[in-house]
Amino acid sequence: MNKTWILISDAHRARCFERDNADQSLTELADFVFPSKSLQQQASGGDLTGAAGKGHGRTGHAGTQFEPHTDVHTKARISFAHQLAHYLNQEVAAHECPAIVLIASSPMLGEIRPVLSYAAEKVLKRCVAIDLTHFSGPELKERVTSALQLPN
Repeated sequence: MNKTWILISDAHRARCFERDNADQSLTELADFVFPSKSLQQQASGGDLTGAAGKGHGRTGHAGTQFEPHTDVHTKARISFAHQLAHYLNQEVAAHECPAIVLIASSPMLGEIRPVLSYAAEKVLKRCVAIDLTHFSGPELKERVTSALQLPN
């Protein structure tokens, strides 16, 4: 295996790179930006903060049950994580991605990992909880190399 895909992500931006294991060069494959405008439209247009509904609780009696409160930003992060996992799942299924490393903020790691397919989990080599989305060029390459040397 001479190539590894590295997904670098936070809740607002993600970049996917192919890393050559011989010289550690990074080639950008995809850039994802979660649109903040759609987040604002969702927040003003619909109730994304939790829904109430009627139904039967555990006791079997009719009554009102409330979903746990989930704020708009959490729902947006979850949606973005699903988009990223879907991308990785498709590429693994198409045999385009031989190995995956996730380098992401802690909340994003917790959202992306559970929705990876079984095949993507099998090629997942490493997860590192650090935000490198604000770096580019040689500094990004250096920080990715350092992050991969951190203990598990």
